[in-house]
Amino acid sequence: MEIRRLNPEDAVLYKALRLEALQNHPEAFGSDYEAEKDRPVDQYATRFQSEQAATFGAFHEGELVGVVSIVCSDPVKMRHRANLFAMYVTPRARKQQVGRQLVEEALRTLKQHPVIEQVHLSVVRTNEAAKALYRSLGFESYAIEPRALKVDDTYHDEELMWYRF
Repeated sequence: MEIRRLNPEDAVLYKALRLEALQNHPEAFGSDYEAEKDRPVDQYATRFQSEQAATFGAFHEGELVGVVSIVCSDPVKMRHRANLFAMYVTPRARKQQVGRQLVEEALRTLKQHPVIEQVHLSVVRTNEAAKALYRSLGFESYAIEPRALKVDDTYHDEELMWYRF
């Protein structure tokens, strides 16, 4: 398994995996398939060049099987914070520590950042596997956001978690 930061050349692979994630688990993401299916690949490529954000990918035999993104906050009073989001591992690569390796790489990268002190994330409250992974890496729950997302006529609560370096 190769874990590395995605670059603009990975944008086509990323878009395909992102759309899979949005179709398979609409309750887990703020965006949705309809909003992203027609998004130009160039928008993802441009995002991969940002100095404030990074997306890491897990590759197995050249196939992108998992991703996670980090974004550093920009306002002066929030520069000590980063957010981890858009975590997804394709079903055929689950239970192989892919998610753990992705989050560990994201945390290693953030730990080297000169001003980042903590990392925040939100996870749909019913995703026990993801919550267990985050807890095992040192994330702690601090709140529940009720009805954070609405998919069709169903509301989904999100658990807010944080990690302090």
